[in-house]
Amino acid sequence: MRLFNSIKVHGLKALSFKTLLTITLISSPFVAQAQTLTVMAAASMTDAMTEAARVYEQKTATHIRLSFASSSVLARQLAAGAPADLYISANEQWMDWLEEQQLLAPGTRKDLLSNALVVIAPESSPLSSFTLTQETPLLHYLGEDQRLAMGDPSHVPAGIYAKQGLENLKLWSNLEPHLARADNVRAALALVERGETPLGIVYRTDAQVAQHTKILATFPAHSHTPITYPVALMKDHDSAESQALLKWLSSSEAGTIFARFGFGQADSAP
Repeated sequence: MRLFNSIKVHGLKALSFKTLLTITLISSPFVAQAQTLTVMAAASMTDAMTEAARVYEQKTATHIRLSFASSSVLARQLAAGAPADLYISANEQWMDWLEEQQLLAPGTRKDLLSNALVVIAPESSPLSSFTLTQETPLLHYLGEDQRLAMGDPSHVPAGIYAKQGLENLKLWSNLEPHLARADNVRAALALVERGETPLGIVYRTDAQVAQHTKILATFPAHSHTPITYPVALMKDHDSAESQALLKWLSSSEAGTIFARFGFGQADSAP
């Protein structure tokens, strides 16, 4: 009987230790797997979204994986099956396109941010700031055999907005043969930063973070459709974690971060 009791006690001790070890391992931060969310966002959001993701990661146990490119490139990747939880476009067109293909999580789409369009030049340029009107001699400002850097208007949102603005200002037909068409707005910014083109058209937010450029003029708001950044969760990625991130991106805390990089709320000008 004493032997049986001894075995029973040692068995309970072993069981208790095993149970305690299991609980400890499950609760250990080194064993727990942090949730990872993938965000695909327009290239113009690179700095702002990187900072927003950093702050969000510090607040939660969620890791944010970021992918930046032209809204059109990202939309096509998503349509081809690229995995992502959340998509932020620099215009409504590419979000509409994904929605038409039923690739968005129903009821999650909303307008997040706004932006403005500006004309920039290298900081060493002799040009001074001006008001952009139908009378502005942009072609003359380019100089002989020089080009105007902007996103490719066939698919890049910043280029689409720029074409609209230039057409409404009656400047497009003269400037079109002198374009340096970039794959995204950051590529257009880089051409001006490196002095490869004397002028460029980018978002105000891009100009704000640029190191070696200056803003010469802002496009009149009425010259192009409002620059809006819609956001949505992707189909089958409508998890509690992704919903929490989407909600936070619309919060005042995130809005303060975006404002620091020059973005405005979706229903207001920046």
